Amino acid sequence: MAEVMSFFFVFFFVSPIVLCRASLSSDDLPLERSNFPSLQAEEMIRKLNLFPAEKLNLMEHDPSLTQRLVEKRFKFPNLVGDFEGVPVEDLAHHAGYYKISHSHAAKMFYFFFESRNSKNDPVVIWLTGGPGCSSELALFYENGPFTIAKNLSLVWNEYGWDKASNLLYVDQPVGTGFSYSSDARDIRHNEDGVSNDLYDFLQAFFKEHPDFSKNDFYITGESYAGHYIPAFAARVHRGNKAKEGIHINLKGFAIGNGLTDPAIQYKAYTDYALDMGIIKKAEYDRINKVIPVCEIAIKLCGTDGTVSCMASYFVCNTIFSSIMSHAGDINYYDIRKKCDGSLCYDFSNMEKFLNKKSVRDALGVGSIDFVSCSPTVYQAMLMDWMRNLEAGIPALLEDGIKLLVYAGEYDLICNWLGNSRWVHAMEWSGQKQFVASAEVPFEVNGSEAGVLKAYGPLAFLKVHDAGHMVPMDQPRASLEMLKRWTRSKLTEGGADQGNLVAEL
Repeated sequence: MAEVMSFFFVFFFVSPIVLCRASLSSDDLPLERSNFPSLQAEEMIRKLNLFPAEKLNLMEHDPSLTQRLVEKRFKFPNLVGDFEGVPVEDLAHHAGYYKISHSHAAKMFYFFFESRNSKNDPVVIWLTGGPGCSSELALFYENGPFTIAKNLSLVWNEYGWDKASNLLYVDQPVGTGFSYSSDARDIRHNEDGVSNDLYDFLQAFFKEHPDFSKNDFYITGESYAGHYIPAFAARVHRGNKAKEGIHINLKGFAIGNGLTDPAIQYKAYTDYALDMGIIKKAEYDRINKVIPVCEIAIKLCGTDGTVSCMASYFVCNTIFSSIMSHAGDINYYDIRKKCDGSLCYDFSNMEKFLNKKSVRDALGVGSIDFVSCSPTVYQAMLMDWMRNLEAGIPALLEDGIKLLVYAGEYDLICNWLGNSRWVHAMEWSGQKQFVASAEVPFEVNGSEAGVLKAYGPLAFLKVHDAGHMVPMDQPRASLEMLKRWTRSKLTEGGADQGNLVAEL
């Protein structure tokens, strides 16, 4: 333990230059170069087979910034066929920019797909994590209206979430995807900045689309969006209470395989890895020596929010990197799979498609680079990484705002066990009842697609046969999950199950 505390001291009191050259004498706490933020961000991007031309969308000059709105209805080229005989023009697909009113010079890019079912369906916004990865990853590979074929044509997604909602994808934080600014002060470092930008975006969106402002509104996303989503939900709720701008009919928020309460979730890494056979008991015991230090570091991060937050990022990530040093070529997004060299998924067709001139002309993005994942945004959010975003959730639950936390069972990096533990540990008026509630099967088409636990406005769903990206691995189940959750019918079946979630 003395060796561990010495390690802790080094991270807190040694200069960043020395940190980059530091090494440990103990095998218990390997400090690899891949732990450093710039390299970790690049490694994450390469594992998805993405090669953005730029690290950030920061433009020197933008003459169009005086414009309030740049939006157009569009039709993607290379789209195969109409949807069930309905021309795509009648489905109203939009893309464009809104100027973020309280920023210096930021414009946020988005896609908006009106529901294939009914305009009265809820408005659902999706946020991809990273931090710093474009939401187009989800649009084309998870729950959007289309998927990309090998020849770069678009094929209708039978289980796109636009079949049950009016669906928004936003490139955020600023600098991600097609979103950009001409002022470096618009690069965000914490959830205050992120949530305020998103709130300003929504105000602009509903001002331009007033017909949807009365619809139920839900916030969804995955991975690092486990930070974005609670902060954004709290910001919307606060704006509604203060009667700021347009009232947003917030009904709920959903976090998929997210990072929300790091103190609990990092502690769960070794338990999950041992349970799934990724590490052995001796390795488990060695790696666990750093957990008390990680917990102390996270507490200090919550106290001053500066250098200690950076230190906690380094300290706590040795837990994950130590597990991976024993795991070999395992895909930490889905432990059933192996990574081929640095490649764990191949999402390169997204970059190829969005860089086609015909596509860029259809979207009206001009010469702006598409930054699929931004290492600069990733690094800018480091002070935010170890913050506990669970803290603001109980107040939302008490006011009847629904929360669904779901997680694929084979994801390591934001595993279901850590997510389940923070949900169960969260203190709110219904905590005891939630903990005491029985688990019930989540059935889709007569088969068990997951295990559900719910009480009042809170629900937790462990999804079978899925990794980090549940809508990609289990598209039918994820669409059914969205439908039932937004309709307050997460379970179907007997009276007992109905009573279990009667208040959802």
